[in-house]
Amino acid sequence: MTDSAPYRRRTAGALALMCLLALAGCQSMGGGGAGPGVGASSSGATSLAAIRSEHGLGPLQPDARLERAAAQQAGYMASAASMTHRTGWGKDFRTRMRENGIEGAAAENVAFGRMSTEKLFSMWMNSAGHRRNMLDPRFSHYGLASAQDAQGRKYWALVLGR
Repeated sequence: MTDSAPYRRRTAGALALMCLLALAGCQSMGGGGAGPGVGASSSGATSLAAIRSEHGLGPLQPDARLERAAAQQAGYMASAASMTHRTGWGKDFRTRMRENGIEGAAAENVAFGRMSTEKLFSMWMNSAGHRRNMLDPRFSHYGLASAQDAQGRKYWALVLGR
């Protein structure tokens, strides 16, 4: 008879990851630094442009302010090993947007897991709140970033704005 503990741990870990992705929040708003292991990414632009085009919307343009806000969030989540829209630096989404010079409507999608950007955007499109953010016609710009924690787990943040 073999020990099934490693199998149970892997299964529990996979189930936990799926639950975290299912619970990945999206924060929106109307009207410190990111840290090591953080990368901003324009590689999602192709996926995001295709998604918006399929729904009759124009592509989004990369924006340094939105990218900085996304990198801050991804970096914080990786450093805390927790997926959230708030940071331990005492900043909520609205404060982080304001401090990065982002005015008006903005939204944020976050996720956790090692995946391609194509898979990431596919998962977000299968979640009503995340989908609503990506297809919001008010948004014309975006910032996408990811960061890895000490164990190599990846955290994603997409910030959308005008």
